[in-house]
Amino acid sequence: MIDLAIPEYGVNECFVIGDVMTLEDEPWECCLRGQAKAAAERLENVHGLILKAAFEHEFHYSGGQPQPGLGYALRAFRRMGGFPDRLMAVLDRVGLKLDTFMPEYGPGQCEVTIGPNDAIGACDDAVVLREMTRAVANGLGERASFAPILDPDGVGNGAHLHFSLHDVDGNPVDFDKTKPHGVSDRAGAFIAGVVRRLPEFISMTAPAVASYIRMTPHRWSPTCDNFGYRDREAAVRICPVFTPQDEEDVAGKFHFEYRVSDAAASPYLVMAALLNAGLNGLDEGMATPEITESDPNDMTPEQLADIGCARLPTSLVAALDRLEASDWAKAAFGETFIDVYLAHKRCEIDIMNGLTNTEICEKYAQAY
Repeated sequence: MIDLAIPEYGVNECFVIGDVMTLEDEPWECCLRGQAKAAAERLENVHGLILKAAFEHEFHYSGGQPQPGLGYALRAFRRMGGFPDRLMAVLDRVGLKLDTFMPEYGPGQCEVTIGPNDAIGACDDAVVLREMTRAVANGLGERASFAPILDPDGVGNGAHLHFSLHDVDGNPVDFDKTKPHGVSDRAGAFIAGVVRRLPEFISMTAPAVASYIRMTPHRWSPTCDNFGYRDREAAVRICPVFTPQDEEDVAGKFHFEYRVSDAAASPYLVMAALLNAGLNGLDEGMATPEITESDPNDMTPEQLADIGCARLPTSLVAALDRLEASDWAKAAFGETFIDVYLAHKRCEIDIMNGLTNTEICEKYAQAY
């Protein structure tokens, strides 16, 4: 439960996060938090692994006096007035682990990150962060928008998921210095499941019509189902670790980032999709995917196929078709959930039919 009043910041919030149950006190199959919880429990019970994670949020703040070219600069902080300090103070008051706030690349764009938590805790933290960000902006008479993209010609907003695997005693298991780029066999199997099933579940983590306006080449957004080395356009990337360090220090910091997600997606559904796909890789003992070190956008379809990669769906319509055809998704999430999700998202597509990309972005900016 979040119960926070800071009158001087214009913040007065009270809400509860919980599972949706049936009248028989059983988990409702369409509860997104319940879907993520079930997958996290299976990861621990079947494979003895725990996933720790944190969402990295990008959003646009309306009160930032935007000026192109000032991303990451001290002057960009000044142009946001008291918003950054207020936001971090509020996030601290509600118990989140503070990490960073920065003015991002796009005019008026911000990024805020917090520390890791267990799988469900990370999703709860993401919900709290989004609502507190909106509340702080509202208290200043402004607005924070987490829409995937506000302008078709502008910079998009991701909600990337940083994650690592640990055994039940809390020891990290991602790193093995004897393996290519240090990726252990268990972590490699998990990621193999993620990239293999990604085209089938992408509609859950990039769930808006506008998501596919953002995910185009050379916009820091993934376009292929690849596992990349320090590549900010990879679907899953190996994150950099500062060196030189000893092996134990590297193992504790070595982790991955899932980048095919934005804040139009429920963090619980992003987590459920990642876990279920990773479980598929572990269940089948998949080999670590080939790790790309060059730009897959420069490769032909044949060259991509040679390294086990392919282009991702380029529209929500195509992504939903892949989901509907997936026997794996129906087994992992349940046929009822898949049917409901498809109906919901296809209705959303119908609402956007006939609109220009600019009008589509405006619609999502109003909603998110």
